[in-house]
Amino acid sequence: MSSALPDDFAVSGRPMLHWSGNLLVPIRLRTSSLVHHPGGLRLDDHEDFVLWIGETDFSPPLVEVQHDRFVGFPHVLHGRQLCIYLDVAREWNPRLGVSSAVDRLYDWLKDAAANRFDPDTSLFHAVGGVPYGSRRLPTVVVRDDCPMVRAQSGYLVKRTDHRLDLHFARTQSEQVQIPVVGLTMPLPLGIGHTFIEVLARLDDPFADSWLGTYPKHPPQSPVFLTALAASASRMPESSPQMFALTVPHPAGGPPHLLVGMIPGDAADRLRRHVRNRRTPLISVNARTFDLETLVEWCPVSDERGSVTTRRDSASPVNAFHGKTVHVWGCGGLGSWIAEFLTRAGARRLVLCDPGTITGGLLVRQNFTELDIGNGKAEALRERILAIRDDIEVVAHSGIIPEDLLAKFSTAHIVIDATVSLRIGQLLDQMASPAARPLIAQVATDVKTGTLGILSVSAPGTSLGANEIDRRVGTAVKVDGELEPFHTFWTEMRDVDELVPTRGCSVPTFHGSAADMAAVAATLTSLLGSHVPATAPVSGTHLIALPHSPVGPFHRFIQPD
Repeated sequence: MSSALPDDFAVSGRPMLHWSGNLLVPIRLRTSSLVHHPGGLRLDDHEDFVLWIGETDFSPPLVEVQHDRFVGFPHVLHGRQLCIYLDVAREWNPRLGVSSAVDRLYDWLKDAAANRFDPDTSLFHAVGGVPYGSRRLPTVVVRDDCPMVRAQSGYLVKRTDHRLDLHFARTQSEQVQIPVVGLTMPLPLGIGHTFIEVLARLDDPFADSWLGTYPKHPPQSPVFLTALAASASRMPESSPQMFALTVPHPAGGPPHLLVGMIPGDAADRLRRHVRNRRTPLISVNARTFDLETLVEWCPVSDERGSVTTRRDSASPVNAFHGKTVHVWGCGGLGSWIAEFLTRAGARRLVLCDPGTITGGLLVRQNFTELDIGNGKAEALRERILAIRDDIEVVAHSGIIPEDLLAKFSTAHIVIDATVSLRIGQLLDQMASPAARPLIAQVATDVKTGTLGILSVSAPGTSLGANEIDRRVGTAVKVDGELEPFHTFWTEMRDVDELVPTRGCSVPTFHGSAADMAAVAATLTSLLGSHVPATAPVSGTHLIALPHSPVGPFHRFIQPD
């Protein structure tokens, strides 16, 4: 590379083998031709870097600078390492070798100079660009918005051995109170893993003292130490002390959250210091600690709406977010649909099914061994609450809700997965054009379980889903191209049905869990496309899975 591009690239020093096994190669790039835009990174005519080349192809080369001019810029980790790969699995191709890493470095510099980096998308920009968290500590889940104040209390709730929830208001007596200290400056060099490092970062986040200048803001460690000591004094002897830091993001907006822990012996020093003080005031300084005391950081799952974009935000099922949905029939399709609605963010689910779970149903319905003998609606309710604990779920052991009129009037969507004529006709009677929920009817075919049908009756439509299904069926049965779907409107043949057990067993349809989940997922997504429609769109969707006798297929048909 150096020989081929002598004016643009050079190996500027002797490569060295690092104790970690990496090969350190000093390089120099010509950057004088890169265009600078306001707000972009200012570059010299030539810039020096160090390439860290790993022992194996599994790790891409790392790029580091030996100065502090890039500190605080987006995608600069701990002030020195340039983040040239956001997704190593997709972006690092070992077959292309080190030259591809140099190309990415050049592209990084070009984007940085042109101010193309959006600091809002740099999640860990506030704390040096890297996440903190020890695998041996529980993950802290944060969903509440955090007030931006200098000091406040947080409350930890133990959910499991590997999960704690952090709240900013007391909601139950079992919560553990911890100090939450609001910092006034971001931490572009990170926070450190020993007490001396943490205090140094709090008081001098830009390492100005190392550069021979005074820090540009008042120290932040006194408030931190006082809050830590006060909190530790309320905890039992030998117990570790946890705390949280709110770190302002350089781009503004909600602060970044760090949750740390000091060991029990260090917390005991604080407790003794508080007990032995001679004044009402708690005054703590760094000399109270062994400065080599380790500070461990909990992984934080930050799920605040202000900092997190849902992964399904562009999907049709996002239309169910915040909605109240009824699922009548919690079997082959309904049990899967209920889970998909839960993961899509539905606010409230009303489940109805009079059935009891048996072992044979586990082949294709969304239940487990421990559910056998339980009612379908109740077992599905428990599963849903295991997936999301912020959703309201009402389970009815009848085929319809007990207080039907009251619950019907508060629903946004009602999904009939019962394959029951009388339920379909009941919903048709309730489908007046006046204000009412969207009504949907779903089913799969008996012979293969790979075909699906979804009939939708939108609010403002006088026809119910069952009547729409009947009218569409009249048209489908005379359409030779749709012959595989005639099965939805013709009498079932005995040879097509499955009798799962000996004796007087109710015939059922064929199909696996994979088939049911795939059909249910497709129908749920199609239904989601109707929910946000400003004008009522009613009709019937016919779908076929790729491995069905029809092959992949979808058609939407509106009734006459």
